[in-house]
Amino acid sequence: MIDPAALRLVHRPGRPLRARPRRVGLEDVLARLDRTGAWTDAPGEAAGRAFRWDARDVETSWWYPQGVTARLDPAGPSAKDTSPERRVLLTSWYGHGGLGHVLLGSRISVVDLDAEPVPRYGHVRLVQERRVLGVSALRSVPVHAGGLAWYGDHLFVAASGGGLRIFRPADVQRLRSRLRGRGTRHVLPQVGAYEARADAGVRGMVYSFISLERGPDTDHLVAGEYGRQGSGRHRLLRFPLDRSTGLLKVDAEGVARPVEGADGVPRMQGATIVDGTWFVTASSGEGNPGDLWVGRRGALQRHRGVLPTGPEDLTSWPGTRDLWTLTEWPGRRWVLRLDGARWSGHR
Repeated sequence: MIDPAALRLVHRPGRPLRARPRRVGLEDVLARLDRTGAWTDAPGEAAGRAFRWDARDVETSWWYPQGVTARLDPAGPSAKDTSPERRVLLTSWYGHGGLGHVLLGSRISVVDLDAEPVPRYGHVRLVQERRVLGVSALRSVPVHAGGLAWYGDHLFVAASGGGLRIFRPADVQRLRSRLRGRGTRHVLPQVGAYEARADAGVRGMVYSFISLERGPDTDHLVAGEYGRQGSGRHRLLRFPLDRSTGLLKVDAEGVARPVEGADGVPRMQGATIVDGTWFVTASSGEGNPGDLWVGRRGALQRHRGVLPTGPEDLTSWPGTRDLWTLTEWPGRRWVLRLDGARWSGHR
């Protein structure tokens, strides 16, 4: 059984970012999208409309895609950084391998789904600001970035055993040179973090993926961990969100506590909740189709092999039962829509 009271996240606000003339926000990224995707079909019975990255991003072994989140949550604080008429997805990638993890860190892709005739996107590197001998330096954020959640003015990034990292899309900066951005002109500085904590004798939570659960009165951050069969590492947690701040609800000591914990399924890669129904993606190894689990907590039904190989994070589109996920293996990378109404039986 999961004891949610034994697990928590501690808010660690970052130092205020230096005022920079190069702070341009996400709108500048959307105005300068330099890569083109392609609408296509993805394998798997559950796969709906899908797109592929350009050839460089489909094949690269330096970067692996992981997380996905929709443009904004209309129930949360107003996100003034994007036009509400524009359908935008954010996805995350991590630098693969030891060298890539340290040098490249992690990045997000800003995807304009409404670009014609095909999706367009651009990369933004995640960075941490540091002062070195009085000079501002940008360092990589070396996290797995297995999940994303965009809530109001904040973007949460899953950081495995470290908890969560916090960013504000409005803080995107444009650099003069791609060299400083490790291949991209846009960077997004970290503004804070939630450190993972657990009671003595309790195995710490690994924040492998995250998503939003939107509710009529209270919204929640859904967090889960990846674990193989028999590992005991496939737990799910729900944290309440504060609509007035766009952050997790915390007590006077800055501690966020989950209101619910549940056992998930082996090899989970993403999970979200829509109107009380859980949707969970699970992988089965490279080359093998992925699974979609659907149902109420504790009674998930397995739909075996209905997803492409390597499914990852999962998000729901605000106000609909449309779901989006993405796959990670080089040469077989899709970003695809799932019909949540069909698989939950709520047509």
